[in-house]
Amino acid sequence: MRQKLEVYFQFAALKTTWRTEFFAGLTTFITMAYIIVVNPAILGKAGLPIPAVTAATCVSAAFASILMGVVARYPLALAPGMGLNAYFSYMVVMKLHVPWQTALGAVFLSGVIFLLLTATGLRQAILQSIPHELYASVAGGIGLFIAFIGFKNAGIVVADPATMVTLGDMRQPATFLALLGVLLMAALLAWRVRGAILIGVFAVTLAAIPFHLVQWNPQPYSLSAITQTAFRLDIRGALHIGLLEIVFVFLFVDLFDNLGTLVAVTKHAGLIGENNEIPRLNHILFADATATVAGSLAGTSTVTSYIESAAGVAAGGRTGVTAIVTGLLFLVSLVAAPFVSMVPTAATAPALIVVGSLMLQTLGEIEWKHPLVAFPAFLTLLLIPLTTSIANGLGFGIIAWAALRLFTGHITRKDWLLCILAVLFLARFIYVGGT
Repeated sequence: MRQKLEVYFQFAALKTTWRTEFFAGLTTFITMAYIIVVNPAILGKAGLPIPAVTAATCVSAAFASILMGVVARYPLALAPGMGLNAYFSYMVVMKLHVPWQTALGAVFLSGVIFLLLTATGLRQAILQSIPHELYASVAGGIGLFIAFIGFKNAGIVVADPATMVTLGDMRQPATFLALLGVLLMAALLAWRVRGAILIGVFAVTLAAIPFHLVQWNPQPYSLSAITQTAFRLDIRGALHIGLLEIVFVFLFVDLFDNLGTLVAVTKHAGLIGENNEIPRLNHILFADATATVAGSLAGTSTVTSYIESAAGVAAGGRTGVTAIVTGLLFLVSLVAAPFVSMVPTAATAPALIVVGSLMLQTLGEIEWKHPLVAFPAFLTLLLIPLTTSIANGLGFGIIAWAALRLFTGHITRKDWLLCILAVLFLARFIYVGGT
């Protein structure tokens, strides 16, 4: 049996061992385990029960990572994505007043559409139609979006009637601790400490105890807590025409976030084939889409591939066994569910700020010296946080990209799908006005 598994996962060809794969999976888990704490804190703002979301986070991450490891055989770990969980809570539920059950229905539909696109091959046309620079700016815009939420939750940035926002009171214990948390996490990352963000969350939580910022009410916990969110999604409500844009945002960001992570990790691992093709790409996208569907059924926002998988690759991980180990460790982490509610905002806000800053690294892929590229990317980058909408930022970017090429005579036949998307976004802005 062991030899068959080694053949299936290509141990000999990839020059790896069980020991190497195990420690690579452990390394990946440690670097991304912060999601067990941060995801429930974010989705809890939308009214989802924190113990249930914690369980859903662990279960969905475990299922998705194991599925990726078994089916696609890549060292890619998955979990509820940062950025889209903030969009889910702060934009869809809190700003648009969409019930969280309906928002979960929208996540489910995006996963189903992703599956269909993968099965029909239409995903290739979509991937090729959207300029790489635009989804690089989308990633950066999401980074600014969640960092701003972190600054707001920490009290570092507060509302101001004259200037819209201003500096908060740095003398407040929660704000001061959040600043220390940001510095600690950044320093640990600079020192290349595994689990830097998770260590920072725990450290700030401990430091917050003397200030009475930690509230801990011991309650009996059972895995049945997940039933408070599992299968509570409202698919029929999500089919309402006004929510189709939300479905599109979940789909778009998952599609390109997965692609970007996939390229980065496979390049680092040396797993890209000839002609820069990624072997078993359909298997990877199938696993990712299935994970999103399963995550919505469990009760969490979009599940996607994690760039932290690169840490496991750096530790020697080359096969799906790395992802399987990471998934199994997420299952073990279910025992942490009762303790998540005690983590204060002062500890989770720094994680949002630091993760947001890390997402800005994609901006280096944009040719800022060329106006035809820079201006659409600039609009996308800034309008996502300023309008608190990924769709708005992306829409302006696509319209500007198509319009500039049309006006300057740089439009080509291969831009036909992009032009259609631009017209659809323009019609959407005219129809809904400033909402």
